[in-house]
Amino acid sequence: LYFERLDNIFASLLDATGGKFMSFPYGAFSSYVDQTAPAINTPTLMTLGQTDFASSVSVESGTNIKVANPGIYNLQWSAQFQNTNSQLDDAYIWLRQGNGVGAATDIVGSTGFVSIPNKHGAVNGHTIVGWNYYLSLQANDYVQLVWSTNNLTVTLQHLDAGVTPTRPSTASVVATLSFVSALPREV
Repeated sequence: LYFERLDNIFASLLDATGGKFMSFPYGAFSSYVDQTAPAINTPTLMTLGQTDFASSVSVESGTNIKVANPGIYNLQWSAQFQNTNSQLDDAYIWLRQGNGVGAATDIVGSTGFVSIPNKHGAVNGHTIVGWNYYLSLQANDYVQLVWSTNNLTVTLQHLDAGVTPTRPSTASVVATLSFVSALPREV
């Protein structure tokens, strides 16, 4: 009888579509504007101006991906880099975490270093860079995506829809933050 009741509870919770009545925090955000660094080797926050999907995760001030609930989250991001220089140029990308008290702090071990292809002929160099992290966040914590470059010829570039072949537009930056698990209990 116990297991029959348990089966009925799970059946009503999950429904035939699996997870229909369950909700976990998530957010998907993007930017369809070009982004530049103000100076070489200067930490610059990536901006996210569009909310694609969200539940208990939001973007504040255009740069802070904020969570309403504590937990372990999976941050995935990508950025479309462009280089108008005839030489390879470099970019660093890293994460910061804050909670509204004082400045956000750099997350140790989060820095990536990439070379952006050089211009070839009349075509600017392009590459898309991205990776993901698991982060431990408290309620109202936020995460920032930060970048810097050794040359102002490197920018974050959106791409308009095109022809020959017909293709959709591309965001300069895309980021998703998804709840994975409750925070581990301290013993």
